[in-house]
Amino acid sequence: MSSVAVLTQESFAEHRSGLKDGDITGSVPEDEAYIPTYLEAFPPLPDKGTPGEKTGEPARAWSKIRPIKASVITQVFHVPLEERRYKDNSQFGEGEEAKVCLDIMQKTGAHIELSLAKDQGLSIMVTGKLDSVMKARKEIVARLQTQASATVLIPKEHHRFVIGKNGEKLQELELKTATKIAIPRSDDPNANIRISGTKDGIEKARHEIQLISAEQDKRAVERLSFEKAFHPFIAGAYNRLVQELSQETGARISIPPPSIPKDEIVITGEKEAVAMAIARIRAIYEEKKCKTTTISVEVKKSQHKYIVGPKGNTLQEILENTGVSVEMPPLDSSSETIILRGEPDKLGPALTQVYAKAKSVIVVEVIAPAWLHRFIIGKKGQNISRITQQLPKVHIEFTDGEERISLEGPTEEVEQAQAQIQEIIKDLMARMDYAEINIDQRFHRHLIGKNGANINRIKEQYKVSVRIPQDSERCGLVRIEGDPQGVQLARKELMDMAQRMENERTKDLIIEQKFHRTIIGQKGEKIKEVRDKFPEVIIIFPDQQQKSDIVQLRGPKNEVEKCAKFLQKLIAELVESSFSISVPIHKQFHKNIIGKGGANIKKAEEELISDGYGTEPERGSSSRHQTNQNRSTLPSWVKRRLYGLPRKSWRPSLKTWYAGRES
Repeated sequence: MSSVAVLTQESFAEHRSGLKDGDITGSVPEDEAYIPTYLEAFPPLPDKGTPGEKTGEPARAWSKIRPIKASVITQVFHVPLEERRYKDNSQFGEGEEAKVCLDIMQKTGAHIELSLAKDQGLSIMVTGKLDSVMKARKEIVARLQTQASATVLIPKEHHRFVIGKNGEKLQELELKTATKIAIPRSDDPNANIRISGTKDGIEKARHEIQLISAEQDKRAVERLSFEKAFHPFIAGAYNRLVQELSQETGARISIPPPSIPKDEIVITGEKEAVAMAIARIRAIYEEKKCKTTTISVEVKKSQHKYIVGPKGNTLQEILENTGVSVEMPPLDSSSETIILRGEPDKLGPALTQVYAKAKSVIVVEVIAPAWLHRFIIGKKGQNISRITQQLPKVHIEFTDGEERISLEGPTEEVEQAQAQIQEIIKDLMARMDYAEINIDQRFHRHLIGKNGANINRIKEQYKVSVRIPQDSERCGLVRIEGDPQGVQLARKELMDMAQRMENERTKDLIIEQKFHRTIIGQKGEKIKEVRDKFPEVIIIFPDQQQKSDIVQLRGPKNEVEKCAKFLQKLIAELVESSFSISVPIHKQFHKNIIGKGGANIKKAEEELISDGYGTEPERGSSSRHQTNQNRSTLPSWVKRRLYGLPRKSWRPSLKTWYAGRES
């Protein structure tokens, strides 16, 4: 099964340097990752030679076998912090970025490894076959990196060369640059091609499209190879110089972006314009090559992003102010060496600006217990919001599970924020405490109670915070945080609850369902008496629709046994004293017996009870004696109502029924 590997800096560097023995995957350039066809790899054997022909000379086909190169390649690229789409504070390797990578691996079959750089950027290593790697890279850039868009204008007649046969050239270009390229329809008069993707990807795609257009242009095309280090002087600060050259000469000048390690500059246009542009560019190159020198300085890797600035603006600012080019090491490199190239008298001011930019922003760590972090943040983040409102340039980051808080921003503001946070920590440590107790996980839901009733009561009563781990964590550690006295009281109550649940037992009693209502009583009065007698026992009756005879008792073992004996004794008395008879009545007379709104039935019950009919017989008296007594006390109007017939008509049948009942 595929998985996302999260690398440390050390293991990532080790993997990149090829220290792992036995790895067949290496960093292979895209143009070299050629997979030969079957016929190229295994050409057919030559025909058997004729008699007298030399057999020692190898066949021509077999003498030209191309070496088979590894079909698995590895590509590494970097996503800067400011271009990361997901910047949450969750545990690295377990958030949205990991989910996205797992989904991409399942779709493409490539293997992806993530590592977090010191500047909080992402280093991503993609391994697999060329096609899988390119598809995975495009997906990663689209889903993990913030997207931008730009347009490039080339002649309408050149669009078809960008698309290629059956769209193959366009697909290859999108995979190569990890961008989305939208070309207007042939019937659309608009000639602008829209490119969506990351900043680097857009620059690469723009460069490639311009090269395709230049190759198809019937005007002159010249390719000049100048050292990459001198390209900033040719382009000028913010590309102003190369734009001026294009306007003056009328030639189109394409300089590869800094992210593309190519020395080639392509110039297209009219022959005279191209020649003029070449002369101007060559003059700039020769001048800078003669007059400039270099110095190297060491700056912490974490400070490099402040020298580069957003979208490289700080580097352009230094070039504009001093005429010195600042060369930064690659983002995925661990090197801390920065090279300044320029005229000797200008290197000093440029170096001063580099150090000023590097020190303009600092990173400070404040140590605080991890459990205290949310109290430092405050309810709904009010504590941190108050600090960031006063010091808006300071970025405060809490690392989940670690006892450190990172502060990043201008030196003075960071120092002020650090002092405020340390004051908050000091205050909280003086009046806050925590406790941890280990409670069996099977009791956690009882600690929480129905809809959180138990735990919410404890939180409110003792003014504490209680964290009970989720079932998926398979952990019994319950953590209590808050006022020291409240923490101790809450701890004691939770331990008592756990102790009671440890001794708790469950017992099932078999009680016929017809007795359930009698035991419960009207409005639950009788069962309330039982519960008051055994307050620690929970008595659960089944729902009437279940037609179950099982009554469940739950509570401390001794109390459950006492309650069970009490209920068994009560049931035995009910069984002994209960008696019922059935009286046959024609269906058409039922409404006469019930009466309007049940008035007749209610009146009969009241009079019968007042006369002793249906009451519990005294101990030792027989049920038959009690029945005869009740029979003789039946009011005559009740008998007439019961049968709705003349007295003579119902007396013999009732007498016969009683005789059969008593026998």
